[in-house]
Amino acid sequence: MQNLNWQRTDLIDESEEVVLHQTKEQKETLEQSSGVQIEDRTAGRVKITDVQVNAEGKKQIGKKEGKYITLSVPTLTLEDEDGFEQLEKALLANFKTLHESISWQKDDKILIIGLGNRTITPDAIGPYVIDHLHSLDKIDDKFVMYAPGVTGQTGYETGEFVAALAERLQPKLIIVVDALATRASDRLCKTIQLTDTGIHPGSGVGNQRKEISLEMLGIPVTAIGIPTVVDAPVLIADAVEVMLRTIAARVAERGKPSSKLSLSSWRPDINKELDMSLVTPIFGEWATWSKEERQQLFEETFAASHAQLMVTPKEADYWIDRYATLISTMLTKWANDL
Repeated sequence: MQNLNWQRTDLIDESEEVVLHQTKEQKETLEQSSGVQIEDRTAGRVKITDVQVNAEGKKQIGKKEGKYITLSVPTLTLEDEDGFEQLEKALLANFKTLHESISWQKDDKILIIGLGNRTITPDAIGPYVIDHLHSLDKIDDKFVMYAPGVTGQTGYETGEFVAALAERLQPKLIIVVDALATRASDRLCKTIQLTDTGIHPGSGVGNQRKEISLEMLGIPVTAIGIPTVVDAPVLIADAVEVMLRTIAARVAERGKPSSKLSLSSWRPDINKELDMSLVTPIFGEWATWSKEERQQLFEETFAASHAQLMVTPKEADYWIDRYATLISTMLTKWANDL
């Protein structure tokens, strides 16, 4: 049987070693043992995680050496103008910081590559960014923009397209925009990742293509990624977790005055620490399993049926359009300040 990799994620702060070190003490242990430096900070509503990986850290967490920056607004919605404004502002500031060591000359070119399949909505963020940049009244002279499509459409390796353009243009910097995979449903379309390590197109969904990076092209490559898909077992595990915690909270609060005084449908606090053994009479010992153990069960069930399902929000087309606007606007502002 095919060996399925269900832990699909492109986000550095969701890699196995990082996600298992959430407390301050655990992060310090990880940093001391593996050469992974982690810093959490905020900018208004935007949560920012900086991860610096060196050669030793690469062996530990399986991610390339370099700097990774993830920016998230956990409460972001499509109608949240303030959230998008704060996210764009934070993205611009961190994008400037990531490239402050580059000395720019007047005639330097910046090659912007929009990766992805424009006919598949959650994978279309790259081509949409290129479209938005082309639609601007004034395009910065430094920009050269191209959406090469995917190998399945062109019959040609995407990395080869980029290499040919890079050889011809000799840009000072290559910026690659692509859709990513996440393993946390609450991060879908609410996170942006920046990295100076380049990108492996399609790696998050098990369709890894030729790497686009400084090592391959001899030119610095910055990747901008938006998580737009999540594995189905992850989504199911999240839903079951919420259901079990909701029932456990209701059982724990049963008979308390706080529940009796409610005039409308009472919703318990499921984020506090709960005794999950309260629901074992209903669901059995399975209810006391950790979320990770239940997710493993769902992964094995899906693998047995050879079903590999990725899930995206039903409003994916609106999310993609909003992020295409945000990224193209940010890149234009950044270029104007060079």
